[in-house]
Amino acid sequence: MKPVAFIGRALSELKAFPDAPRREAGFQIFNLQSGVDPDDWKPLVGVGPGVMEIRIHEGGEFRVVYVAGMPEAVYVIHAFQKKGQTTAKRNIETIKRRYAAMLKERGAP
Repeated sequence: MKPVAFIGRALSELKAFPDAPRREAGFQIFNLQSGVDPDDWKPLVGVGPGVMEIRIHEGGEFRVVYVAGMPEAVYVIHAFQKKGQTTAKRNIETIKRRYAAMLKERGAP
């Protein structure tokens, strides 16, 4: 089972979810650690290779952005509540910044 690495404030963001979406996020992250795709996910195009989002529809719309394709860990980059049809620009900027930090932490060019 792969370990989980939280980038930036992703863990505290996830902990701030209400109970039901937080439990669902934890279950889906466990699936990722076990090599199983989440129940509802999609690629997050335009951020970087391998960046995906778990979509949680429990008491609102919640997203957990991650990279699972690395051999050493599942990286959780960002967790947030989605308020509209499109992902807010500030969330995309946070995801891009943390993705770059994850690559730097791994020693990637």
